[in-house]
This record gives sequence, C-alpha cells and structure tokens, in this order.
Amino acid sequence: MKDDLEFDMEMAREYDKGIRRAMPSYDALFRMVQSFLRANVEDGAKILVIGAGGGNEIVTFGSANPTWTFAGVDPSEPMLEVAIQKAKNEGIEERVSIHTGIIEDLDFTERFDASTCLLVLHFVETIEEKRSLLKKVRENLKPGSPFVLVSMFGDQTQPEFDERMNLWKSIWLDLTDLEPEDVDAMEESVRELSFIPAGQIEELLEEAGFERISQFFSTTLFGGWICHARK
Repeated sequence: MKDDLEFDMEMAREYDKGIRRAMPSYDALFRMVQSFLRANVEDGAKILVIGAGGGNEIVTFGSANPTWTFAGVDPSEPMLEVAIQKAKNEGIEERVSIHTGIIEDLDFTERFDASTCLLVLHFVETIEEKRSLLKKVRENLKPGSPFVLVSMFGDQTQPEFDERMNLWKSIWLDLTDLEPEDVDAMEESVRELSFIPAGQIEELLEEAGFERISQFFSTTLFGGWICHARK
C-alpha cells in the first residue's frame, strides 16, 4: 500500500505541475475562489468539493480557514487517497470526509453552506449529464449558498476558440521542452473533451437552480463562474 500511495503522490505532483502549465493563473484562481467563499459563508461552514481528488481545494481552503469542514467527492479512489494524505500532512484530516463516486449517486444527511466544482465539467460527456450534476449540487446546498464552477469552455467550430487553443499551445511550448508534434497530440486529446460555450454553461446553471450567475474568470481554454443557490 505504501508503494501504491507513493506512486499516486507522484501522479498528483505531476498533475499539479501540469495544471499550472495548462492554466498559468491556477494559483490566482484559488485565491479568488477563497475570497468569494469567505465573503459568503460564516464560521463553521461546511463545503462540498466536487472533484476533490488530489486534494488541492481541501488543503488550500482548509489550511487557511480553520473552522471550515469539507466533504470531498471524486470517482478516483487513488486520487482521493492522495487528498487524504495531503490533508494529514497539513493536520486538517479531522475536518475532511471523503466520498468515492459521483455526486448523483451519493446521499448526504444535511445541506452544505457552499460548493466548488473546479475543472470537472468538461470531463462530463453529455449535456444531460452536466445538467444532472449541477442539479444534484444545488439539491445539496442551502438556499442562497455560493457555488463556484470552473471548466474548459467554448465552441470548437468558431475561430475565437482556435485562437485560444493556439495560445494554450504556445504556453506549453514556451514553458516546457515539448516538441510541436507533442503539443499537437495534446491538442487532439483536449479537443475530445466535452466543450460547451459560456452561454450554455450559464443556461445549465440557471436550469439547475442557481441565480446571480456571473463569469469572473477566463484564461486560455478555461472559464469560471460564481453564483448562488436560488432561494
């Protein structure tokens, strides 16, 4: 088990490096998300983290906000093991519960004060599955609770998307030793993800029961939205 965990920790370290190359403003994003949550929750807030594998949200927000507790949801058991290990390293594991699976299949006994869903939605294949995920998040939130969604987004048929993709590729070429053909292969893989335009994301949030929806973040292929569970 120890060897497996060390392997998983190495995978998590590689993810942490890769996401900061894919999204150069990753750490700034976390600071903005934390500020939004702090402005909208009380002490003792219970936070629902969708896509908690790897533990970055739990560790970042948990270390800086000692009265918050977290329920982390992710289908990847190895990555959740990494999240727990990171929480233990920070001494916050007693404020963290981990749930393996997808939010649609889980039942919680109480509603949460806030939720985040960072870098998950573009892995959810269909519009109906995306809608189902967002509705389930809303069902698990108290009325008025803040929610933050960050996802890759865009219409792949539009020139505007191609320009953002070219910038994304340029960053990888500039910050790594990858060859152009390597980055071209990465582009092929990324284009297989489930992109939808910003307007459609906002429509899904509204349909799921959220209000005061606002896009607060955009960088290369990624966008972020803040909103509140409809009262």
